[in-house]
Amino acid sequence: MTAAAARQTPLNAMHRAAGARMVDFGGWDMPLHYGSQLDEHHAVRRDAGMFDVSHMRVVDVEGSDARAFLRGALANNVDKLTVPGRALYSCLLREDGTVLDDLIVYFLREDYFRLVVNAATAEKDIAWLRNLAASRKFAPTLAPRPDLAMIAVQGPSARERAWRAFPGSEAASSSLKPFSASTFEDLFVARTGYTGEDGFEIVMPAQRAVQAWKALADAGVRPAGLGARDTLRLEAGLNLYGQDMDETVSPLESGLAWTVDLTSPRDFVGKAALANVAPARKLVGLLLEEMGGVLRAHQPVHTPHGVGETTSGTFSPTLARSIALARVPAVVNVGDVVHVDVRGKRLPARVVKPPFVRNGKALV
Repeated sequence: MTAAAARQTPLNAMHRAAGARMVDFGGWDMPLHYGSQLDEHHAVRRDAGMFDVSHMRVVDVEGSDARAFLRGALANNVDKLTVPGRALYSCLLREDGTVLDDLIVYFLREDYFRLVVNAATAEKDIAWLRNLAASRKFAPTLAPRPDLAMIAVQGPSARERAWRAFPGSEAASSSLKPFSASTFEDLFVARTGYTGEDGFEIVMPAQRAVQAWKALADAGVRPAGLGARDTLRLEAGLNLYGQDMDETVSPLESGLAWTVDLTSPRDFVGKAALANVAPARKLVGLLLEEMGGVLRAHQPVHTPHGVGETTSGTFSPTLARSIALARVPAVVNVGDVVHVDVRGKRLPARVVKPPFVRNGKALV
């Protein structure tokens, strides 16, 4: 798909007017950076940056059987959600236990939940959910919300700057705990993010997006693109669907066992395939031990127990070191030294436990 044919968010003209380098991302015309990916990365780690994430798809699930339906659809247990506004991270799994997608689910009322799914998989996810509901005799309303836009405001100063941009919103969101949401006027404000920093993801009517973007910029929030979003999320040890997990691997092999509730008696799609399974591989962090190479996705990782592969890799602006996530034999341990094939050279890397960076602090 060419950039001309790609879908556009309500902020597309704003990005282009700001001189953003635009790229196709999952069929959407999105900003890669606005001149300096490095400066945008540091702005989020040190102050506040904002991302247009309107390509993500909001799907509202409503009906008297909404909870019962999601109880069997998601690997994590929505019964953990009892307070309105609370959120949960989960995977959608195939019957064989592999990952269809990852998402966030918000509990708004007993008959009303909100999902936020990935852009590239949104249509597939919605079709899968509808088919599952029909096959299991549930009848919730599954309503995609293309009328909504979303802006992520991230960084140590993000919340204060958002409150400045939206006067009066502090009272509604200052007491929010992580993975919780509240409403202010026509804004849905969630204390979530994809950078390893504090902040909000703000859902709003699409027609309000340009005004909101301008208000945040006037409050001192720096626009940031997909490039910085990727280096930030990788430093934070956060998976990217399509790279670190997909329909060929299970969450147990992807560092996501904590999102799979195998202890409660409820059944869910993929549970039988994952129960009593000891995965042969696991996802770990790698820190390159020497300069002179950059870790990227799909590089072989040589260990004494067999060959693994990097799934994501980058040069970390915060650590000034190359880092990666890699799927390796399960017997590899934190602290082990492995060797990554970088352009024909086997470079030593230390196995670490992600995250690499969180809240501006190096953790490895």
